[in-house]
Formats: sequence, C-alpha cells, structure tokens
Amino acid sequence: MIRIQIFAAASPFQVFKDFGVNWQLFLTQLVVFLILLWLLKRYAFGPVMALLEERRRRVVEGLDNAAKAEERLASTEKERKEILEQANQEAGRLIEEAREAAARVQERESRKAVAQAEQIVAQAREAAAADHARMLAELKGEVGRLVVRTTGQVLGKVLGPEDQQRLQAETADRLRAS
Repeated sequence: MIRIQIFAAASPFQVFKDFGVNWQLFLTQLVVFLILLWLLKRYAFGPVMALLEERRRRVVEGLDNAAKAEERLASTEKERKEILEQANQEAGRLIEEAREAAARVQERESRKAVAQAEQIVAQAREAAAADHARMLAELKGEVGRLVVRTTGQVLGKVLGPEDQQRLQAETADRLRAS
C-alpha cells in the first residue's frame, strides 16, 4: 500500500522512468501504432465493415423475402383451397345436372320405346286381325266350295253356278252366326 501512495504522489514521468520506459522508443511506437491504426481502419476495417454491413443487409433482405414468400405461399395455398372447393362444388353441380339430364333422356326414351312397343303391338294386332279376316274369308270360300262339291256328290248331280252361290251364301251365313 505504501507503493500505491508513492505512485500517486509521484509525477507521471517519474512513474515511467521507474518502470524503465524509453521516451523516444515509446513515441516512435506510438506514431507507428497510430499510422498502422489509420491504415487498418482505412484499408482493412473499412472494407471489412462495409462487407459485413452488406452481408447483414442481405440477410435482413433474405429474411424479409422469406417472410414475404411464406405469406405468398400461405395466400396461394388459401386460394388453391378455395379454387379447389369451388371446382368440387361446380363438379358436383355438373354431375347432378348430368344425372338429371340423363334421367330426363331416359324417361323420354322410355316413353318413346313404350309408344313404339304399343304401336308395334297395335300393328301386330291389326295384321293379326287382317290375317284372321283374310283366313276366315278364305276358309268360308273353301268351306263353301267343299259344301257345294259334297252336296253335288251326295245328290249326284252337278250344281249350276246359281246353286253353288246360293249354297255358299247359306254356309257363310251359318258360319257367321256361329
């Protein structure tokens, strides 16, 4: 503690001398240090600091761009979901419309098929009725001829055209009645 008091009471130059400091060498080193400090600041620290500042600016810009890209991605994802939902709704609506249209077409075609079937059945009935009537007429004519021939053979005489017509008419009347 005594030494500390001595250092505090002594002049600063005396302290340097007690520690063996050479003033000329000290000043030369100080000047070289200041020149070196100035050179480093100007040519080394300045560009390094500018480079670090540029890198910091790019990192901040990259983070901002990443945040913006993330926001755009979220926005795009939201839009994609909305568009997909709208497309699904539209597809559902179109499918329902197609089903309704198919049901209408099926109903219309079914009605057409039923109408055609009824028309075919009606035509078949008419054809059958016409065939039936034609066959009955042929049958009546044939029966009439057979009756005339049989009657002629039974009676043993040849019937004349008037007798044949009369017998055919009587037979046709009997057939209609039955």
